Amino acid sequence: MADEFERHRDHLTGVAYRLLGGIAEAEDAVQEAWLRWRDVDQTAIDDPRAWLTTVTGRICLDVLRSARVRREAYVGSWLPEPVVRPLADVATLDPGERVARTDEVSMALLALLERLTPEQRVAFVLHDVFDVPFDQIADTLGIRTDAARALASRGRRAVRDSGVPRHNAELAEQRRVVAAFLRACQQGDLAGLLAVLAPDVTLVGDGGGLAPSVREPVSGAERVGRFLFNLGRRANDPDVVLVPVLVNGDLGLYGAGELGGNHTAVVMAFGIADGRITAVFNQLNPDKLGHLPPLEPN
Repeated sequence: MADEFERHRDHLTGVAYRLLGGIAEAEDAVQEAWLRWRDVDQTAIDDPRAWLTTVTGRICLDVLRSARVRREAYVGSWLPEPVVRPLADVATLDPGERVARTDEVSMALLALLERLTPEQRVAFVLHDVFDVPFDQIADTLGIRTDAARALASRGRRAVRDSGVPRHNAELAEQRRVVAAFLRACQQGDLAGLLAVLAPDVTLVGDGGGLAPSVREPVSGAERVGRFLFNLGRRANDPDVVLVPVLVNGDLGLYGAGELGGNHTAVVMAFGIADGRITAVFNQLNPDKLGHLPPLEPN
């Protein structure tokens, strides 16, 4: 029983994380799925993976519905909890993991999914990301198959029309762009920084009311550039630690230091395309960074 469940744990965690945008919430959902799996007659289940995916989807749907009021009252912009791994791990990624390092799990798309209704999000993620058939999605949502298809279509349209920041750079290009960004900040080169930003770049910060952050997204190379320039100059500060990491599979930065008189940690994720930064996502909410190892100033 346990071995069969463990064979699908990573898949279920991926489903739950994409639906909920939080690591702890995803793990709780998978644990609840395990409890239901443990108590069911498995001999009556023809396809354990499909059954577990459906159950996990239902659990996440309930969580999404209950979270809507909380997120509507959230202070500032909401960003997902980042998945952070050491940069050295990129050398160990197998082909399947490299496929996972796409917009399917990017910070940009996860943030955008917050604009969908819970039902649209479940239908879109299960079908477009995990290729779950519509009859199974309908079972998850408790609706007709044609209604499930319509929900996924509306979710897909919302994603397409809402302008997900372009992000198609391979890791080698990401390294070059982020290195140029850091070099410009450290050298006080505002022109160099502006040159690495796309004209329509957007910056989003999530402090959750617990850490200093922009409350509304900042758009445009000039505005974003000046904000990052003032922030980035602190990369040379001996009281600041800044480490390149993988954030949801893409090159990002994990930093810590004094900001506004408080010790603050931040995880920065980027959208990068055509040699320029198209989006910056700053996660500063300590409640969403508690799973990361602490970074202490030198």
